[in-house]
Amino acid sequence: MYELYPYFTNDGSVGLYSPKDDDIYHSTYGALSEAYEKFILPANFDKYFKTNSDIKILDICFGIGYNSKSFLNYFFENFQKKLSDINTTIDAIDTDNKFCKIYIKAVDTDKNLIYLSPFIRTDKKFIFKNRIGFENEKISRLLNVKIKSKYKYNRFLNIVLLKKIIKSCPEIFEDEEFNKILRDKKYRRFLDQKICRIYEFYKIQGCKNTLLRRSSAFLHNIYYRYLSKSYKKALKYLKINDLIFDVNIDDARRTLLYDKNIYNYIFLDAFTPAKCPCLWTVDFFKLLRKHLDDNGMILTYSNSAAVRNAFIQAGFWVGKIYNKESDKFMGTVAAKKLELIKNGLSEYDLGLIKTKAGIVYRDENLTLDNGAIIAAHEKEVANSSLMSSSKFIKTFRGAKNV
Repeated sequence: MYELYPYFTNDGSVGLYSPKDDDIYHSTYGALSEAYEKFILPANFDKYFKTNSDIKILDICFGIGYNSKSFLNYFFENFQKKLSDINTTIDAIDTDNKFCKIYIKAVDTDKNLIYLSPFIRTDKKFIFKNRIGFENEKISRLLNVKIKSKYKYNRFLNIVLLKKIIKSCPEIFEDEEFNKILRDKKYRRFLDQKICRIYEFYKIQGCKNTLLRRSSAFLHNIYYRYLSKSYKKALKYLKINDLIFDVNIDDARRTLLYDKNIYNYIFLDAFTPAKCPCLWTVDFFKLLRKHLDDNGMILTYSNSAAVRNAFIQAGFWVGKIYNKESDKFMGTVAAKKLELIKNGLSEYDLGLIKTKAGIVYRDENLTLDNGAIIAAHEKEVANSSLMSSSKFIKTFRGAKNV
């Protein structure tokens, strides 16, 4: 039986926990905030759209979609403010000249998470007691009762995403496992009920209906087509922009072996290398390099020395993601051109890469399972004559204090 383990993070957006991997999908400080600060803001989209009108994004380990959704949100708020004028009729929009062509390839092995992405709430304002419905002391300890939200997500974009997922995966309506999740009362508070109703409207439209269902569809039609501002905004967004949302429910390695696209941005958001090394190997990064535009960037939350070394060995220039508000480095960026790296690796970072901590994960044929990759990595580390990371850190700090 499929189970979700959702909770409200400290910015009012929903996070998920995986008991199988004993890992979180999203930071407790805020799932939406994390997407913005580790993937969207460091990408420098303002500069990109000064000279480009088309964009291709590869979202690896899409999950419930925060990174792609945050991109669409940022794009709307910064480049599509004219859409806020909902009094303009949809038919009056010139659709022959699209404002932007957006292609997003969403890759994940869990179809339910991709399907759920438009339904997930990002707008919880107040939580009396922010308790999780499962046992995890660390998550419980880090959650706050008071919600602090820095970023606002435009809910109409969930309608945009829902329409695109339905188009890409029409089998969603017949997927009993997924539809059971939507009906499960224990998940209700984590889902946007307005999107759930729109989904039911689409579902009824696509089925052979009884008279009662046809009447229900008719009423939904009146409301969402003629009264709902969000629905109208969604239609305008799709009319103005050529948006392709390509769903791939598969191993990212296999997907990319048959992919001919070149991407401007790659979001790499897999579980940590210790849990999911197959998407952090030097061999996989070499494959990513073949799919990255010469002026493109790969962004990830990971600060791992092994990950950074794998990027370097795969032929990338590597830097760090800097968050101005917290005054902290909180991720890694890789590019083919040095000028795209704003914050290079420090003396400490480069030194750590040369220790056992920097030994890369390997998967030469891109077919090994995580267990085999971990076992080979542990053997290589055990047989290595490199300095341990703990000794390096102690030596480095000692030298700095001299």
